[in-house]
Amino acid sequence: MSHPRFVIAAFYHFFDFPQFEAMQAPLLARLQALGIKGSLLITREGVNSTISGARGAIDSFLRYLQDEVVGGPIRWKESHADFQPFGKARVRLKKETISLGEPVSMRAFGQYVAPKDWNDLIRRDDVVLIDTRNDYEVNLGAFAGAVDPVIPNFKHLPQWTRDNARALQGKKIATYCTGGIRCEKYTSWLLDQGFEDVYHLQGGILQYLEDVPQDRSLWRGECFVFDERIAVDHRLQPSATAVLCLHCDHALTAGDQAHPAYVKGESCPHCLGAPLHAHDQPKRHPGRVKF
Repeated sequence: MSHPRFVIAAFYHFFDFPQFEAMQAPLLARLQALGIKGSLLITREGVNSTISGARGAIDSFLRYLQDEVVGGPIRWKESHADFQPFGKARVRLKKETISLGEPVSMRAFGQYVAPKDWNDLIRRDDVVLIDTRNDYEVNLGAFAGAVDPVIPNFKHLPQWTRDNARALQGKKIATYCTGGIRCEKYTSWLLDQGFEDVYHLQGGILQYLEDVPQDRSLWRGECFVFDERIAVDHRLQPSATAVLCLHCDHALTAGDQAHPAYVKGESCPHCLGAPLHAHDQPKRHPGRVKF
């Protein structure tokens, strides 16, 4: 039995990185020398990346990153593919590892919840489960019972939270995202705003799919990823059905593609604003909601 040719490693790590600008060229050279492709975002506050390459190359780069750059261990999530999902290697400089659109102290974060303990938490009646991802990501899959703020990007989440602050007060707030970086930063912002009982899924959806057997999973659908795979299934294998609308870049389920408004390469029900069948979509909660 043949093994997938490419290892895809997704990771982020917050650490003090004042020399990040000077490291752009050396990091890119290292990726290129190892034949690795993908994106590495570096900032003063850390790194955020998804890269793909041969097993030995990925192992070598991650050792270098931990030993020579971070100065300590980092966590990463792995998946596999028979094709290279990235076109080239890029190392990008940014002001923030992930931007929430307003200041975040980063002094403290919500409580990590291991994937094995996640189901017990989100089944509780006093917990509000918030998906911190963009609306087009949520379209492909979400946790059962999750609130979808229906935001076009992460920077809209603070205002949605302020709009629903009264309903959230006194609740346990559990958050999640693809790999953990967005929900971790969001929990820090929530603590800054005075919320106290805040949790987030350690390692994100990708770690949950790896650790929790499908027959015990509360995940429904597929998980959107920012590369040519578009999404992965519960086995972390590339989606066999998800596509992107070439007009509006929205991620589309098989149900979306069966909709009369879908014309391959031209339009989809999302960019045309067509009504969607309820059974095709995760439950949506735009604007102010009741918890």
